[in-house]
Amino acid sequence: MASLFSTFPLLRRAAPRLSKEFFTCQTARHTALRPRNVQQVLESLPLQRTFRSGKPRTSTAALELGSVPNTASPLSSLSRTIRNAREETSRKSFFPETSDRAVAYWLLGSAASVFGLVVFGGLTRLTESGLSITEWRPVTGSLPPMNAADWDLEFTKYRSSPEFKLLNPRMTLEEFKSIYYMEWGHRQWGRAVGLTFLLPAVYFIARRKVSAPMAVKVTGIASLIGFQGVLGWWMVKSGLKDDLFAPGSHPRVSQYRLTAHLGTAFICYTAMLWNGLSILRERKLLADPVAAEKSFSILRSPELKIFRRSVAGLAVLVFCTAMSGGLVAGLDAGLIYNEFPQMGLGLTPPKSELFSDFYSHTADGSDIWWRNMLENPSLVQLDHRILATTTFTSVLGLWAYTKLSPALKKMLPAACKRGMHGVVSFVWLQVILGISTLIYLVPLPLASAHQAGSLALLSSVMILGGRTWVPSRASRLVAQKLVQSSSVTKSAIPTGTLGSFARQPGSSIGGKGTGTGAAYPSI
Repeated sequence: MASLFSTFPLLRRAAPRLSKEFFTCQTARHTALRPRNVQQVLESLPLQRTFRSGKPRTSTAALELGSVPNTASPLSSLSRTIRNAREETSRKSFFPETSDRAVAYWLLGSAASVFGLVVFGGLTRLTESGLSITEWRPVTGSLPPMNAADWDLEFTKYRSSPEFKLLNPRMTLEEFKSIYYMEWGHRQWGRAVGLTFLLPAVYFIARRKVSAPMAVKVTGIASLIGFQGVLGWWMVKSGLKDDLFAPGSHPRVSQYRLTAHLGTAFICYTAMLWNGLSILRERKLLADPVAAEKSFSILRSPELKIFRRSVAGLAVLVFCTAMSGGLVAGLDAGLIYNEFPQMGLGLTPPKSELFSDFYSHTADGSDIWWRNMLENPSLVQLDHRILATTTFTSVLGLWAYTKLSPALKKMLPAACKRGMHGVVSFVWLQVILGISTLIYLVPLPLASAHQAGSLALLSSVMILGGRTWVPSRASRLVAQKLVQSSSVTKSAIPTGTLGSFARQPGSSIGGKGTGTGAAYPSI
């Protein structure tokens, strides 16, 4: 060994430093030596304190001093925070915070079924099959006539109706069967919509698959479906009595009741579609609350205020235009003035024809304005033309605004731009179908497609609104989740942990030591 040091003199000078600094624990040098038992040594180990769960043990020294130190680990604090949050949520409400994804798919499927039912109802109206069943039996009417005697009974009832006497006095039994099956199929579809909505609604609510607000909305939609059935029979009943329409006129259901029936169907469909999409969007936003809050801040920007309100106004305008189409269908107003854009010799019929005294029911003529607007086929068709043209120009104007406004073009999200393009496409299609239906004297395929197009256009506007409007409940849930995330992050790092790191001699945070023992704080 002496020869080794004589050969390498630098090793002699380095050897004392290696023996004192390399092989000595820096923490032990700065800690006062005191006798401790084995249990105290184990409790002072950093790994034992970090990964220990449950109630921390109390040392003998702490008991002698009469105080218990706060030795809760980050993992135990985090688990307690999550457990307390779950217990508090379970105590607050019977329903979960968000609805299940299956509820969204069920609502969208129900909306698709109602969409088909509306189109089939239009076919029933166009084929004049709606008055073939003269009774309303919600339960016993589910089965069609099963034998010849049943068919003779149903045909006898129909022969006593005004429609048979004035329009179809020569109708045979086989011809009656065709229109009977149309109306029976429409009613069966309505029953199927009610059952496939009511039974799953009860299941989802009982199994707590929906949130509390969604449970109220689902119950409201179920009630609306039941009301729609009653309203449908109230509409049919108006065409079975002579005193509900002018003597000698074409037997038809009341245009008021027909429009109410159509409007209720539109509201029911829109509610299903909107709530189904809202559930999917809410779950997507809560999956990434940070990105959701960023998108909300963009949608709340003042640059998009006009666009948001314009989309809401556009939805109302499309709905009103569709309801005016219901008045046109109820009065058969599409069978007159089959040209576009003119109506006779000009853009509008003469004023004396638009506001005729024939439709007034009062001696002073005080109701001449509103009765002509709702009962005069000429003015009803003109109103529908005006509303349709206004809708078309409003959509194109809003689309041009998204293209020509620099601020809006820069701030508008890509999803809103795609939604706007969809609305433009559907409004063009609807205008083409409407003009074609008018020019070709309301053929069955074009008229049915035109009715379906109105519902599709309303759907596209609502989808655009879902991408443009800020949902209040989803925004509140995102904010709550962000607050919970920040509180969990704070509770996961106990107060003083970083300070204990910084105070450690030889610690890598605030110290210059390189020993392996400096990686853990010592309390």
